[in-house]
Amino acid sequence: REARRQFPDRPAVVVRATAETLVALASEHDAYTTVDAAAMSAAVGPLPEPAGSIGVLCGVGGDLAVAAEAAFAARVSGTAVVRVDDVGGSRFRTGLPGDALPQDVDCLVVVAGPDASLAGLLGALTDVPIVAVPTSTGQPGSFSGFSALLTMLNSAAPGVVVSNIDNGHAAGVFAARVARRMAR
Repeated sequence: REARRQFPDRPAVVVRATAETLVALASEHDAYTTVDAAAMSAAVGPLPEPAGSIGVLCGVGGDLAVAAEAAFAARVSGTAVVRVDDVGGSRFRTGLPGDALPQDVDCLVVVAGPDASLAGLLGALTDVPIVAVPTSTGQPGSFSGFSALLTMLNSAAPGVVVSNIDNGHAAGVFAARVARRMAR
C-alpha cells in the first residue's frame, strides 16, 4: 500500500510470494494487479507500455520457475517477452531447432542448471546480448547451482553476462532495460 501511495505511476512488484499472498494482493487491489502463479510474483499498479522484446530460454523442467520469474520481471518492466522452454543441450545434437532461438529480440535470458553450457553455446551462435542465469536445480553434485554459476562465468563466448544463482528477477529487469533502450 505504501509503495502504491509513494509511486502511483509505477507498479509495486512482489516476487517469490506464497499463493496466499498472491490471492490477497489480487483480492485487495483487484483490477490493478497482474499475477503470475508460475513466477510466484505479482505487480500492483499500471504496467508500462511494452517497448522492445526479449527472449527467455530455459533448459530442463526444474528451471521453469526461474525462467517464469525472469519473464514476469521483464514484462512488468515494460518489454514484450517470448518464452522458449526445454532448450536443453541435448536438443542440439541434430543442430539448432528452428524455433529454439527467438527472432528479432533485443536481449536473451538463458536460464539453466544442468545445461549451464547452453548460455555459452547460444552466445557463440548469435550476436544478441545474453544474460545467463544459473539455477540451483540438478544433481546433488551441482552444489546448489554453484557448478552452473562457474560454468557460465567461465564461458569464453562474448556477449554473455551472468546473474546470480536463481536470480531471474534481476536478469529479467536487466534484459528489459537493454530492450527498452534499443527501442528508443
